[in-house]
Amino acid sequence: MGTQDIFIPDMGTSEAVDVIEVLVKAGDLIEVDTPLITLESDKASMDVPSPMAGRVKKLHLKVGDKVKEGGLILTLEVEGAAAASKPSSPEPVVEKKKETTPPSVATPATPPVASKDSLHAGPAVRRLARELGIDLTMIVPTGAKSRIQLDDVHGYIKNRMNSGGGSASPEGLSIPKAPVIDFSQFGSIQTEPLSKIKKISGANLQRSWITIPHVTQFDEADITELEDFRLNHKSMAEKKGYKLTPLVFIIKAVVATLKTFPRVNASLDASGENLILKQYYHIGVAVDTPNGLVVPVIRDADTKSLMDLAKELGEVSEKAREKGLSIKDMQGASFTISSLGGISGTGFTPIVNSPEVGILGVSKSMMKPFYQEGTFVPRLMLPLSFSYDHRVIDGAEAARFTKHLCSLLSDIRRVLL
Repeated sequence: MGTQDIFIPDMGTSEAVDVIEVLVKAGDLIEVDTPLITLESDKASMDVPSPMAGRVKKLHLKVGDKVKEGGLILTLEVEGAAAASKPSSPEPVVEKKKETTPPSVATPATPPVASKDSLHAGPAVRRLARELGIDLTMIVPTGAKSRIQLDDVHGYIKNRMNSGGGSASPEGLSIPKAPVIDFSQFGSIQTEPLSKIKKISGANLQRSWITIPHVTQFDEADITELEDFRLNHKSMAEKKGYKLTPLVFIIKAVVATLKTFPRVNASLDASGENLILKQYYHIGVAVDTPNGLVVPVIRDADTKSLMDLAKELGEVSEKAREKGLSIKDMQGASFTISSLGGISGTGFTPIVNSPEVGILGVSKSMMKPFYQEGTFVPRLMLPLSFSYDHRVIDGAEAARFTKHLCSLLSDIRRVLL
C-alpha cells in the first residue's frame, strides 16, 4: 500500500478561492469521484472530486482556508502503486430538476438517514438548508451515491407544511443554535440569569416573530388639544388617587378605531383559514417592571369612562410591579398597546402579541413646527407604530387604521361624546 497526494486541479482562475466545506475526514474510505471539498468564488461554488479510490490518511486544509490551483488537499492511502488519473477541472454543481414523482420524505419518527459527517449534498442544497434551519440528516437522498438533491429538500418542506392540516407550520424546521462562545477570552465578564418572566416572554416573542409575517405602519397624531384637555382635568384624577395619563386617552381612541376596523380586533383560527372577529374589547397594556415586561389586560374597555380607565390602569400597573398579577389578569386581550412615551424614542417596531393580529407602539411626543395658514405653529406630535399580521391586514387597511386613530387623537371630543 502506498500514499498519493491529491491537489487542487485547474479551476479556470488564478485567484484564491474559499474552502466552504470539507466533505471527508481522516479514515474515510472513498471512491473515484467522491466529493472531497467545496470551493466558493465570487461567481460560483464547486465540488472537487477525488481522482482515485483509497482511504484518507491526512487532510491538509480546513474550512475557511483560501486555496489556488496546485494546493494540497489531502493524502490518500491507495493499493499498490496506483497512479492518479489526470485530475479534471471541477464543474459547478448544478442540481437538475427531476421529472419523477416527489421523493419520499422522512417523518419525525424516522431515524436520521445519515450522520452529518457522511451525508453528501452540494453547495446549493447546503445553503438552502442553512437558510431554512433544516437538518439534512432527516432528509432521504434520492441522488446518485446517496446525494441529497434540491428536490429532496423541497419535498421535505412540503411534507412538513402539509402535515399540519394544510397550514404552513414551522414544525420540523429548526432554528440553528447559537454558537457557544467563551467571552471570558476577550475580557472580564459576569453571568446574570434571565428572570422567569423574560424566559417565558422571550419564547413567546420568538414564536410570534417566526410565525407571523410582520409589517409596521408609522404615523403621527397631533395631540396638542388632547394634552391641553388632559392637563385641565389632571388634578381631578389626582384628588381621587390616580393619574390621568396620555395612555388613558389612547386606549379610548384605540377602542373606537377597532370598532371601525373589526378585522384588527381579531385572530386567525388554528387552521389559518378563518378569521375570528371578536365582539369584546379587552386591551393589553405592556408594563415595564424590574423583572421584565408583562401585559395585564383591561377588560371591556369600551364600557369604561376615562376616569374608570385611569383608575384601573393605575391598579394593574401597580400589581404588575409588585408581582401581584394572576394568570387570568394577563389573558384574553384582543389588542395590545406598548407605550414607551414616558421614556424616549421616535418610533419602534413592536412584535405582534400572538394570537392577536395587531399591536400599537407609542413613542415620546414632541413639539414640531407645522405650516398653517401662512405661518409655522408649534404642535405636539405623538409617534405611533402599528405592527400587524400581513396575512390578515394589508398595507392599505393598516394605513387607514392609523389615519383614523390619529384623527380621533387629534380631536378627542369625537371619542368622548
